[in-house]
Amino acid sequence: MGTPVACTYAMLTFGHYENVEILPKFQQNLIYYRRYIDDILGIWVPPSNVDNDSFERFKAKLNSWGSLKWVVQNPTKRIQFLDLDLSLDNSRITMETYQKPMNLYLYIPPLSAHPPSCFKGLIFGEIR
Repeated sequence: MGTPVACTYAMLTFGHYENVEILPKFQQNLIYYRRYIDDILGIWVPPSNVDNDSFERFKAKLNSWGSLKWVVQNPTKRIQFLDLDLSLDNSRITMETYQKPMNLYLYIPPLSAHPPSCFKGLIFGEIR
């Protein structure tokens, strides 16, 4: 598990790697690129020439930093990202909420030994 600052250190060093190595080399193909800790969402536009290997080079560049490897999905017009289902129709992006099939909805049952304020707080928190 390591030091408490391990996640912060990894985010900062990978952020520097992104800014120096990834984004300058692939900015003509990435019209949108955002990373949320360990999840990346990007909109990839293939090059106009017959360079079919540019996306493979991008994936290789992502995975050439450190020993951890990113799981990269090939470009598609529909994707589940975090709790959203995003789809591209013509030039329009539509989104819907997405619930993972294995979501167990593990809420505090009202008959548990928790004080009633915990149950009320869960209801108000979900509504907000």
